[in-house]
Amino acid sequence: MTKATKIAAWLRQEGALVALAGVCIFGVVRYEAFPTPENLLNVLRQNSMLGLIALGMTFVILTGGIDLSVGSLLAIAGVVAAKYAHHGILVALLAGVGAAALLGFVNGVVIAKARIQPFITTLAMMIAARGLALVATGEESVRVDRLSEGFTWLGRGFLGPLPVPVVILALGFALGWLVLNHTRFGRHVYAVGDNEEAARLMGLEVPSVTIGVYTVSGALAGLAGVLLASRLGAGQPVAGTGWELDAIAAVVVGGTLLTGGQGGAGSTLVGVLLLGVLFNLFNLEGTISPWWQWVLRGLFLLVVVVVQSRLGAKRATAAA
Repeated sequence: MTKATKIAAWLRQEGALVALAGVCIFGVVRYEAFPTPENLLNVLRQNSMLGLIALGMTFVILTGGIDLSVGSLLAIAGVVAAKYAHHGILVALLAGVGAAALLGFVNGVVIAKARIQPFITTLAMMIAARGLALVATGEESVRVDRLSEGFTWLGRGFLGPLPVPVVILALGFALGWLVLNHTRFGRHVYAVGDNEEAARLMGLEVPSVTIGVYTVSGALAGLAGVLLASRLGAGQPVAGTGWELDAIAAVVVGGTLLTGGQGGAGSTLVGVLLLGVLFNLFNLEGTISPWWQWVLRGLFLLVVVVVQSRLGAKRATAAA
């Protein structure tokens, strides 16, 4: 392997981390408010829910799949949790996460057993779940009972100096990393994404893995929905619109391949932080309109994908 090939391989694996470091250095130099603890904690808190969805999406994409329904599942979970908030924090949490996990399980069963493409299956679920949330609420937000202080603590409270959603995000990614790197299920996820047919010939239960990753994705989207409802004080049936695209962007920017088999939880966390810091810098600049921010974000994602593709092609050529 030549030196150029080694550098290309390293950039492919760590490029997002290098970009994150560069963006942070730029922010420290240009904006006095950027390195303050208040601003940094705000960035983490604002992106904690998207981070949980992106973590679930990582499991799915590592198998070569896609989950377009996570935004709608977030809305379902938020509505259910808000309805049950008066029963206590544990009931609301279990109800919201359980409802979304069940719908994620349905996605997995349809994909694994009926052999329907993930794009079509999760697109159908995205539409159906959003409609279900709107019907169940009469197109109105479900307000959390004012006496449900324990529930609202999930989205607004602190554990020491850290906001609760940030702590949950850290625990979620730590657990996700452990599962993907140190469990049999994690090894099977990578094997299915690398080559599904080879994994099947090796005796792996590919349908079980598929059902498992979509259930995980649904559960984490549900957890994000519960946190959002807790923070807003209401379950909103329109919440999470477009979040599935943000989650996919974070996973891809972090370096996980859409074709599956390469990437991980750590890469996705870097992608979430990179996009979050970029938006924070846009806001600190103050002269870039929200619409141009979306344009810049789309261009940034396109550049990252192109660079990853070129580096991957060089690596494949060198291997050959």
